[in-house]
Amino acid sequence: MFADLHIHTTASDGASTPEEVVRMAARAKLRAIAITDHDSMEGIPAARQEADRRQLEIIEGVELSTEHEGMEVHVLAYCIDPANADFKEHLNLFRNARLLRAEKIVDKLRKMGVMIDFASVLELAGPGSVGRPHIAQAMLAAGIINSIAEAFEHYIGVGKPAYEPRLKYHPVAMVKLIRELGGVPVLAHPGISCNEALVLTLIKEGLQGLEVYHPQHARDMEKYYLDLCRKFNLLATGGSDFHGVGVTGHGKLGEAVAPYEVVLQLRKLALQNGRGTVAGQHRP
Repeated sequence: MFADLHIHTTASDGASTPEEVVRMAARAKLRAIAITDHDSMEGIPAARQEADRRQLEIIEGVELSTEHEGMEVHVLAYCIDPANADFKEHLNLFRNARLLRAEKIVDKLRKMGVMIDFASVLELAGPGSVGRPHIAQAMLAAGIINSIAEAFEHYIGVGKPAYEPRLKYHPVAMVKLIRELGGVPVLAHPGISCNEALVLTLIKEGLQGLEVYHPQHARDMEKYYLDLCRKFNLLATGGSDFHGVGVTGHGKLGEAVAPYEVVLQLRKLALQNGRGTVAGQHRP
């Protein structure tokens, strides 16, 4: 039995609804999935409701963006109670920062003569967290670009004319925050977004897992991070980073997975970290 522990939905920048994701996961015969939208847990209730009709477990998760020396570092937080008031406050902070950032990017584009309506960006984002992919989609819909990649390569990518830096939140601070809230912090796709020195620092500061299995991790990279997990007694997780059917640049649902035992270990760590109960326990 396997679990895909890194999945995005329309609650952030994914193209598939939580219900669609659950149905796909059931067809793939996965035992569990984690919904890990950017700065949002809004998709989890709908996913759980759909999963209750199937033999599928939903793991509470969220992917949080941080920055270290100009490098974007993503930390996955698992098993935090969505009703936790302190966490809700932090998520609102992150979401508002995303909104302000998107507005500034659109303003920069307008000054460049690239005219897109911010309302159309928000419409594309829907109830989820707004991000640069939604701006790229608005540019594509307006006929300004021929592909999503073109938007990042020429306009809104790091170092490009309309780029706007994100909220500065250090990964060490994020790891500590997740632990304080009873969650389990796991470093997302370290092979493509993190150097060895930072990985070791985060482990020292309380990181509890590494996303070993990811579509963009080669076999030698998987082995390296698996060895680190064994050396430092960390969870070796895995996930597809699925963003929807046909979405390029990300994995297919179920393409990268972790053994189901990792789900049990995540819940055990969450209880040790101070969460009183963990939803979605294994059902016979």
